[in-house]
Amino acid sequence: MSRKKRQRKHPTRLALQNRLESLVLNAAMFLFRLIPVDAASYLMGKSWRLFAPFNARHKRALEHLERAFPSMSAREREQTVRGMWDNLGRVAAETFHIDRLLKQDHRFEAVGDEITNAVLEGEQACLLVSFHSGNWELCVQPAVRRGVDITGVYQALRNPKADKAVRSLRQDLYRGGLLSKGPQTARKILATLKGGGVVAMMGDLREARGVQVPFFGQMAYANTVPASLARSCHVPIVLGRVVRKKGVHFRVEGRAITVPHTQDRQADIQSATAQMHEIFEGWIREHPEQWMWIHKKWAPPGKSLIQRQQHRAAAAKSFNG
Repeated sequence: MSRKKRQRKHPTRLALQNRLESLVLNAAMFLFRLIPVDAASYLMGKSWRLFAPFNARHKRALEHLERAFPSMSAREREQTVRGMWDNLGRVAAETFHIDRLLKQDHRFEAVGDEITNAVLEGEQACLLVSFHSGNWELCVQPAVRRGVDITGVYQALRNPKADKAVRSLRQDLYRGGLLSKGPQTARKILATLKGGGVVAMMGDLREARGVQVPFFGQMAYANTVPASLARSCHVPIVLGRVVRKKGVHFRVEGRAITVPHTQDRQADIQSATAQMHEIFEGWIREHPEQWMWIHKKWAPPGKSLIQRQQHRAAAAKSFNG
């Protein structure tokens, strides 16, 4: 259900629906936390591998994979997308254990460059940007275990009760605060970065209001916020990835990039955003079954966005004329 349709619901009906959804989520959290994480991850992964292909998004993922890997056979694409569902199922189950996984160092291997290591030791402010591969929720684990207080940025759930429950599982990951996307978020992020802190956000989602960059041989819409923030605050971007090695064991890797700072701000942001996606692509090619291929990364802008852009262009032309 879209946000607007949900908001138009009668307040009493909406409150009841929120309460029911919250009850179901809390029951699921309780039950899954009774099951050891290895078993829960395995069972959920196998279930999603078996049943998720009946979802319409399976076809979308296959189409995206064919665009990215045109030489890959149909059978290989099917196996890769089923592997994606397996990984997503595991992520769903592991989310209910995320506060416990954070403390289990034997499950993690951390690899990084000089700047990444400085971040892990709390000596370098940075913007930590990850992408939806492996269990991306755990990308901050090495830094958090070394005592770094990270501020996270996320998309809040429409149901405030359910959102509160999920936030409670992540509070140990983001001791610097967990900020939902909104008008005041950018200001808080800028203050954190300029104050020497570390902010974590995702960087691979499509953003039609952003810029287009090369991605798997095609132009794809990309979010410019990470590059813009890093440039404004003069901090590096550390790109992070989580590779699922076997079961609930991971390799967490960080690679730092520096955003250019010339007189052409837009060119700097475009360059850094393109560099981020070049690295993301290389990582995805190594483990294509671990990335979320259901993203509409190459989709054109929606009709409403095009209309707004045309309206702004017409207004600017009228003003200048």
